[in-house]
Amino acid sequence: MSRFPRRFIDDSSMEDPRISLCPSIYYRAIKPNDLDRLEQIHRDIFPIKYESEFFQSVVNGVDIISWAAVDRSRPDDHSDELIGFITAKFVLAKDSEIDDLVHYDSSKGEETLIYILTLGVVETYRNRGIARSLISEVINYASGLSVCRGVYLHVIAHNNAAICLYKRLMFRCVRRLHGFYLIKRQHFDAFLFVYFINGSRTPCSPLQVAMFVVNYMKSGIKSVASKLVNEEKGLKWLICKDTDCVLPSQTKPNLGSSSVYEFI
Repeated sequence: MSRFPRRFIDDSSMEDPRISLCPSIYYRAIKPNDLDRLEQIHRDIFPIKYESEFFQSVVNGVDIISWAAVDRSRPDDHSDELIGFITAKFVLAKDSEIDDLVHYDSSKGEETLIYILTLGVVETYRNRGIARSLISEVINYASGLSVCRGVYLHVIAHNNAAICLYKRLMFRCVRRLHGFYLIKRQHFDAFLFVYFINGSRTPCSPLQVAMFVVNYMKSGIKSVASKLVNEEKGLKWLICKDTDCVLPSQTKPNLGSSSVYEFI
C-alpha cells in the first residue's frame, strides 16, 4: 500500500505575505536531504535537544517512520522544504505501557502499536489543518496493518491546543502521568492518548470496568445493592460510555529523550 504522495489544498487566508494565498500542501516521506531542515525546526520549536542519532534514524528510516509536509506553491528553491513533520516508531503491544488496554487477537501473531514521537509545524503554517493531516497519515497507515492495534502518544498537560486536536481526531485520553516530563529541572504532567484500531478494544475496557467498580465501592455496599434492585426493575445502572477519561498512573518520569512533543 502506497503512502505517498497525498495532496491537501488549504485555501484559508494567509497572514504571512511570503506564503501563497492558496498553498498546495503535499505529504511525503522524510528524506536524507531533509536532515538540516528537520534539525532546525526541532531546535526552533521544541524545549529539549535531540541527539544527532535521532535525526539520522528519521531521515534514513531506521526504526522510525515519518511523514513530511511541504508547500509546493512556494518558490522553486523552497517548494520541497519541510514545513511540518511527524515521526513515529513501532512498539510491540505486549511490551507497551498500554498492554492492559489492548484487546489481543492471538491468531495475528506479534501485534504492534505505533508510538508518535514528535509532531511539528512551523509557525507561519499553524492552525491550517496540517498537524491534523499528518496524524491522519499515521492512522491511515496503521489501519492498513492487520497486526497493528493502535496509535498512541503522550502530550504535556498544558498543551491545550494539542489536547483538543487529539480529541477531535477521536483519540482517547486513558491516563494522566504525574511528573512524566522533566524539562529544565521542572516536572510536568502528561496525558496518554490512544487511537484504537483493528478491533483492538471492546466498548468497555477492563480499566474502565475496574474504575467503575472502585467508584461504586466507595459509595458503599448499600448504594450498590440499591442500584442492583433498580436494575431488576428495568433501570440500567451500568452504562459504559465512550468518553474521555483521565486516570492516574505510576509510570516513571520521562527525561524527554523519546517522548512526543508537538507544536501545531
